[in-house]
Amino acid sequence: MIVAPLQAGTEAPEFTLSSTSGESITLSGFRGQRNVLLAFFPLAFTSVCTSELCAFSEDFDQFASAEVQILPISVDAVPSLKEFRSKHEMKVQLLSDFKREASAAFGVLQPDTFFSNRAYFLIDKTGMITWSYVEATPGTKRANAELLEAIRAISV
Repeated sequence: MIVAPLQAGTEAPEFTLSSTSGESITLSGFRGQRNVLLAFFPLAFTSVCTSELCAFSEDFDQFASAEVQILPISVDAVPSLKEFRSKHEMKVQLLSDFKREASAAFGVLQPDTFFSNRAYFLIDKTGMITWSYVEATPGTKRANAELLEAIRAISV
């Protein structure tokens, strides 16, 4: 069953995923503490994904000062994500949705390729999606300036 991508005003589905830190990350663990930016990306080691995630590292302090936890998610296995993160010296931990459950729950799993579309979900401290954007093609991405603007809008 294909689910349409979730929209603003929807409660974010719960998930627990393995991360490159060696810990499991549960979305509800951020409730009441930090806003969360979920950044689904198709595959590690591809040009647009590399550019996108390196940009998150470059602007890491801006996201952190806005009290936003960035959670990049792909269907790659943790060992691949660890190598990808290490090779590009990324500041953010990467999450593995190897079983495709989070991608499916947020409506961004591509049935023909079985990886997620590039998509962004900004989740506030109450667990509600306040902003979302799903790219038309995996070869495009949002600029951090646009993401930070969406973050500022919920901080008002």
